[in-house]
Amino acid sequence: MRFSRVVDKKETRGPDSRPEPLRYMKILEINAFYYPRGGSETVFFNTSELLRRHGHEVIPFALKWDENLPSPYSRYFPESKDSRSGLMRVPGNIVSYFYHFDAASRLQQLIDAEHPDLAQIHLIWGQLSPSILKVLRRNGIPAVLTAHDYRLVCPDFLFRDSQGRVCEECQGRKFWKCVANRCCRGSRALSLMMAAEQYTRNLLFHPAGMLDGLIYVSDFSREIHQRYMPRLKEVPDLRLYNTAPSIAAEPSASEDYYLYFGRLSAEKGVATLLEAAASLPEVNFRIAGSGPLEQELKATSERLRLTNVEFVGFKKGEALRRLVAGARMVIVPSECYENNPLSVVEAYSAGVPVIGASIGGIPEIIREGQTGFTFTVGDASALAATVAKAEALSPEELTAMRREALDFARANFDSERYYDSLIAFFRSLTAKK
Repeated sequence: MRFSRVVDKKETRGPDSRPEPLRYMKILEINAFYYPRGGSETVFFNTSELLRRHGHEVIPFALKWDENLPSPYSRYFPESKDSRSGLMRVPGNIVSYFYHFDAASRLQQLIDAEHPDLAQIHLIWGQLSPSILKVLRRNGIPAVLTAHDYRLVCPDFLFRDSQGRVCEECQGRKFWKCVANRCCRGSRALSLMMAAEQYTRNLLFHPAGMLDGLIYVSDFSREIHQRYMPRLKEVPDLRLYNTAPSIAAEPSASEDYYLYFGRLSAEKGVATLLEAAASLPEVNFRIAGSGPLEQELKATSERLRLTNVEFVGFKKGEALRRLVAGARMVIVPSECYENNPLSVVEAYSAGVPVIGASIGGIPEIIREGQTGFTFTVGDASALAATVAKAEALSPEELTAMRREALDFARANFDSERYYDSLIAFFRSLTAKK
């Protein structure tokens, strides 16, 4: 096992009973994208920064994209489907979807130059591909995958069919049903490619045989992964909720609106939220975000004459923080198997209760009547009734819920607690090597 520098003066006992200092680690952080793109990238960058803050050396490895942030290691980044050019672009993209030869070669070069101790992997399927797992295994570098979605067991990665309905028909092995149901964006061709990749990966590079550790971001995620790929029970794992970069010292005073913030796409359930808002004309709602359904949702709001709904556009940074902190409650109306939604993490970290759909990993982080409320997924009437219940809270009751939300964040999303669990898991895996 290789380490780089001494962390502190804590001592451990080796086999010869001589004190040995605890040391910094050199960690590969691997993700298909090296720019802020979604929740997975948020975790990728936040984790990298957290590890650096504790003195570890973090080495990123990703694909080439025009949007990438600067990195001293970008010379090692392999071609993406967008950056590849020439006559071989299309066949090259198809081949690399299954096995990215350039990624394997460049990762080996990076390992030869840097000699990392461990690799934490985020999103790679269909991008960097399982080729990198083979390289890590050959070099004796423990590979830890954070399961942000369900791509290990579902070709479409969200357990949804072409109609947007929750679908578990593949059961972790019957991937031809993904093709029959056109689960991937309603396209039979794309569904065929994703199902074929899943079959190929499980046959030649089965994750249970290539991974040294798994991080699940919810208990729900662990259960459904192990249900449909029982061999994953053999892989050491850790359930670790996503961390919040910061947690408020005290909850701020709430204003008179309920907030949805996130991607405006079908699986997020914003259409259900608009339907609920139509029956609550005296209650104010704000919707922050952008996405493929933005114009359609705005048209629906106009058609329903929703004067109580305001689309405030995409927000980030301090503007988003203020918007979240001022909400009476945050609404998470998702209609897909959310893992550990960052919207809940960010809401609680500002001391804001959450109204969430009872699906996926959402219910396990909402304490009913204490940190928020749940409602039947996809049921606009149930959502409206739940908002009405929240409206009926007294100022004292609402303040108590805001404090409960903040306490939950401190207990479950605190970055220092997250770091302690993460690094202990990493060290346990490197010790085995």
